[in-house]
Amino acid sequence: MSNAKEQFLDLQDKLKKVCEIAGLSESFYEIIKEPERIIEANIPVKMDDGTTKTFRAFRSAHSTALGPSKGGVRFHESVTYEEVKVLSTLMSLKVALLGLPLGGGKGGIIVDPNKLSERELEILSRGFVRAMNNYLGPRIDIPAPDVNTNAKIMGYFTDEYIALNGSRQDIATFTGKSVDMGGSLGRSEATGFGVYLTIKKYYEKIGKSLEGATVALQGFGNVGSFAAKYLVEDGAKLIALNSKDHEHPDGSYGIYDKDGLDIEKIQKAKDKTGSELNIEAEKITTEEFFALDCDILIPAALENVINEANADSIKAGLVVEAANGPVTEGGEKILNEKNIPLIPDILANSGGVLVSHYEWVQNITGSYLSEEEVRAKQEKDMTRAIDEVFATADKYKVTFRQAAFILSLSRIEKALKLKGRF
Repeated sequence: MSNAKEQFLDLQDKLKKVCEIAGLSESFYEIIKEPERIIEANIPVKMDDGTTKTFRAFRSAHSTALGPSKGGVRFHESVTYEEVKVLSTLMSLKVALLGLPLGGGKGGIIVDPNKLSERELEILSRGFVRAMNNYLGPRIDIPAPDVNTNAKIMGYFTDEYIALNGSRQDIATFTGKSVDMGGSLGRSEATGFGVYLTIKKYYEKIGKSLEGATVALQGFGNVGSFAAKYLVEDGAKLIALNSKDHEHPDGSYGIYDKDGLDIEKIQKAKDKTGSELNIEAEKITTEEFFALDCDILIPAALENVINEANADSIKAGLVVEAANGPVTEGGEKILNEKNIPLIPDILANSGGVLVSHYEWVQNITGSYLSEEEVRAKQEKDMTRAIDEVFATADKYKVTFRQAAFILSLSRIEKALKLKGRF
């Protein structure tokens, strides 16, 4: 059984357990345990050498109970049918948790985009839109960037969609666009800022200050770098950073400084050398990184990095899922047994889809927000969701993940009942 298949079965088990805890019906579980639809397509691309290759593509819409499906499209060799099922289901929970009028979607193409020329990449991107066209639209399904996709790809998507649909200027069909194409200000920092905000609110809940709190961060991409920036500005210390290094024999390692790493130096090293690890600091192994005695551990890079093999070594006071699915089922069970609180991805990294929702609304209405307005609105909306999760965890005496699931599933069930679907 593939890892993605196992993840989907584990997710279904979590959904079923939460339905039982919250008193949600068996009929409801039958509806939400599988996506509403999954589209598969082969996309032919004429390559630069004159040959033609086909690339397998998927688009899953898990639920449209609350509104049109919404979620990213990733270009990666590891994309599978089962993976988009998992990710679209989690997206349904994420948008429901935020109280958005959206459902969950996810898509992907099995491809290594680094092996394509810019022309080939554009043809592939436009081919994806042609293949999925009948199921895309601002009131149907709204793709966004994900792994190895970006504002440029969204530009190709948008242009192809407009060309296919009688030149309708439905730019709200895609989010994550560049600002010049109708994208929202404040989007680049949104996910990392949301991670910081979630941690800040947790510390307020337990009556502590972030001043002097020690942070170990895995990944210094868009999410991790901004999360670290805001945490340090609020008084926390980044004492360790773990990241990939293809030239290192282990494939990754970490840097450590008990007095705190300098974020500006890290960013300069990344910009200059291509690696954020190229600064003067003590080098530690990935195993040593996860075993550090710290206040906050933030996996902000890869899936399944905290698992049964290393969870018992973790000494952090709080684990925050800035990446999607960085803690496995077995790993989370061990953390729970060790009484280490975990803030789940559907809450911690929800800032990105929240601001994508703002982009969608701005495109539809033609009224655009300033960066300051976006930031203030994000803080208000995320604070409400965070407070609801904390209150639900206290009410049901469950983990933060279970509390988030209870809130999300209850909202989806209510919408389905109101629509008479069961």
